[in-house]
Amino acid sequence: MAQAETHHELPLPRFEKPVKVLIVQSPYYKDIADGLLTGAKAVLEEAGASFEVVHVPGALEIPPAIRIAHVQSNFDGYVALGCVIRGETSHYETVCNDSSHGLMLLGLQGACLGNGILTVENKDQALVRADPEGQNKGGGAAAAALHLIALSRRYATQTKGVGFKPRGETIQLADGGESPSRA
Repeated sequence: MAQAETHHELPLPRFEKPVKVLIVQSPYYKDIADGLLTGAKAVLEEAGASFEVVHVPGALEIPPAIRIAHVQSNFDGYVALGCVIRGETSHYETVCNDSSHGLMLLGLQGACLGNGILTVENKDQALVRADPEGQNKGGGAAAAALHLIALSRRYATQTKGVGFKPRGETIQLADGGESPSRA
């Protein structure tokens, strides 16, 4: 087994307003999922975020569960936790690709999420990556969600100053006069 490289980790963001995160976990491989969850919870607690945990059967159900919560609830961000271990069939590629693609689409639609779905060749690789005292991929997914929440909040109050004024507001004309916006 190759030795793990060290990577630069950004310091956790600080928040002025409370942060609420949903952790969606697939406990298909329970021991691995529990390690991921322990790491994610520790990072969220360190950042002062509140969180809720829900369980779904497998990695393919994680993106739809996050989508349901994103549309119907008030979470600031999401952490996806699960594990896919290569087997003897092509099902591995389907689950890896579809769950990853589903999460990426959610992110591109504005969901602040961290992807902690491990995709590995064997259980030993998964255990190393899930270990909160080791590679702590669950904690890394939680940190990613927190960074995206911070970025989203940073830009939420900024406007580009381009476009139309809301109905009923007046606009300043170049000659110094005012004109009501048109309906």
